[in-house]
Amino acid sequence: MKITHHPDDATLMSYAAGSLPASLSAVVWTHLTMCQTCRDRVESMGLIGAALFDDLPVDRKPITLPAMDVAPRKFDDLPDPSGDLDPVAQLVGQSLDEIHWKRLGFGVWHYPVPVRDSDRGDLRLLKVQRGQTMPEHGHGGSELTLILEGAYQDHIGEFRAGDVADLDDDIEHRPVADPDVGCICLIASEKKARFTGVIGRLLQPLTGI
Repeated sequence: MKITHHPDDATLMSYAAGSLPASLSAVVWTHLTMCQTCRDRVESMGLIGAALFDDLPVDRKPITLPAMDVAPRKFDDLPDPSGDLDPVAQLVGQSLDEIHWKRLGFGVWHYPVPVRDSDRGDLRLLKVQRGQTMPEHGHGGSELTLILEGAYQDHIGEFRAGDVADLDDDIEHRPVADPDVGCICLIASEKKARFTGVIGRLLQPLTGI
């Protein structure tokens, strides 16, 4: 698996420190199960953080140092992401083949993944049929999209299995699923999407996205 799009350093740093919201952390953790490069980066960030804390005066040190293999806070029983595992099964209790998808619109299905009540973010699996174009939209905050199967493309580039689109509220895009295989993604967002088209805005209250 050749991965060309990764979470940015700020996202990985927040994950390593345990300060990333649970929904976003779930996407990063799943990416780490696929990407040795990012596992190494997170480990290095953890080591640097530990070294910096060691230099602080005793009265300014935190009670505990952040763990380098931090799991999403809703899913505290997840194993180290370097292990041999099915990450989707660890998150939702079943593999992709067993998911009972709910129709979201023409050619689009989703499966919401619950996060803790205090986390305001949204986490869900999304399946898009071959060649389907998603409504153009922006984001009210950070959004992480991890490709699990298939691919999609937008004006940013092409994203395939293992790739992560790490987007902020400055980005508006209109993803198109691969015309041959479609796309299955794990998507987390801090806030609801900001649709630019009429249809997207009309459907938003019904979908919760």
